[in-house]
Amino acid sequence: MTDRKHTTQDQKRAKAAKAAEALAAEPAPAASEATEAEIAEAAAQAIADELAAVSRERDDYLDHLRRLKAEFDNYRKRVQRDNEELRLRAAETVVESLLPVMDNMSRALEAADKHGEGQLMDGFGVVSGQLRGTLAGHGLEEIDVVPGTSFDPEYHEAIMTQASPEHDEGTVVQVLERGYLLHGKLLRPAKVIVAS
Repeated sequence: MTDRKHTTQDQKRAKAAKAAEALAAEPAPAASEATEAEIAEAAAQAIADELAAVSRERDDYLDHLRRLKAEFDNYRKRVQRDNEELRLRAAETVVESLLPVMDNMSRALEAADKHGEGQLMDGFGVVSGQLRGTLAGHGLEEIDVVPGTSFDPEYHEAIMTQASPEHDEGTVVQVLERGYLLHGKLLRPAKVIVAS
């Protein structure tokens, strides 16, 4: 479409130039002043037409650019709004799945008031298992590390080193904090003490 506009404008310029040349080439000894005025008028008209065409083209491009900018702004806002809704829905799902764990925790505390310490420990064991199962259902996976395991900097964070006659150098002596993967991606490394 732009090439067609340029071609049309080029044709108009060429016609105006030919008209100006034709007027200039006509012999008119008595009317040379009139001919120069006609040439000037034709040239002025050609320039005015070209200016009007260029102005229309500029306005078309400007309008198109404004529409594209508005469409892009709307798209960006829509994507931002969709991402926020997705984040909220994901959090809602996790929190909703943890509600039964909270209920069981409350029941265990109530049972501790009425019964002995052994039942409290049993209750918390059940709640802990339920919580682990719920989080595993959301893609949480514990990093398997026990004393004697080789230190792996990709999954373990060495908090300190310690001399240990029971363990080889570069192996885990003690796990201070468990590490976890979420959907196969490292969420938190296991914090460990390493034999030196």
